[in-house]
Amino acid sequence: MILGAYETVKTARSGQRPTGADYVRNTISGFFELHGDRRFRDDPAILGGVGYLKDLPVTVIAIDKGHTAKERIARNFGAPNPEGYRKALRLMKQAEKFHRPVLCYVDTSGAYCGIGAEERGQGQAIAENLMEMMALKTPVISVLIGEGGSGGALALGVADRVWMMENAVYSVISPEGCASILWKDASRAPQAAEQLQLTASCCLKNGIVESVVPEDGLGSPDFYGRLTDALYDEFVSLRTLSATELTHRRYERFRAMGRRRD
Repeated sequence: MILGAYETVKTARSGQRPTGADYVRNTISGFFELHGDRRFRDDPAILGGVGYLKDLPVTVIAIDKGHTAKERIARNFGAPNPEGYRKALRLMKQAEKFHRPVLCYVDTSGAYCGIGAEERGQGQAIAENLMEMMALKTPVISVLIGEGGSGGALALGVADRVWMMENAVYSVISPEGCASILWKDASRAPQAAEQLQLTASCCLKNGIVESVVPEDGLGSPDFYGRLTDALYDEFVSLRTLSATELTHRRYERFRAMGRRRD
């Protein structure tokens, strides 16, 4: 069934979808969680650590929204604070040091916009991730598993390969926010969603992502098995590139976005 843009947004936001923690649990074996940004505190919205993708040691970072009301509150509804992004960057730099690939699972409506987050440098934390990930000398794959909202998602999305679940979305702003700004009317969110071209098929067509992952059997062992195999094969391919070639291709990938396609 092909959904409209706004129906896809609502599907991506559904509490019934697997969370970042579910993906980590079902694709990574021997996962060992690591905490804290070594500056302020740990951020439960971002789950990070090391483990194995089949027989390949990886660093995995996932934004997690939680399932129950209690989990969602604890995870701040998947809206990371600056310390979450700094924790993610600390783990990515550690992965670079030990030549481990980095796997990111992204699902957020956006970075947390509270006063405390702004006081602790939310914009700077996101900007540092963008800059450092662009030059990271180890393979990076980011998978959008639900919402991919604004800089909060992009802060974990500067990767060699970006994949999307077929009912995920990726956008600079939410449809409601866009409608409120353009037309002063949030009820026009469905119209904004169509214009934003935020669906997986649009992102693939526009060169924003490399692959759309079918959701057949979403959350089942077979689904996670197929995803694990595909990620493993992609990392094996990326690891054949030198650090110089890897970072050059990553840079060119993002520089190419927005160029006219005749």
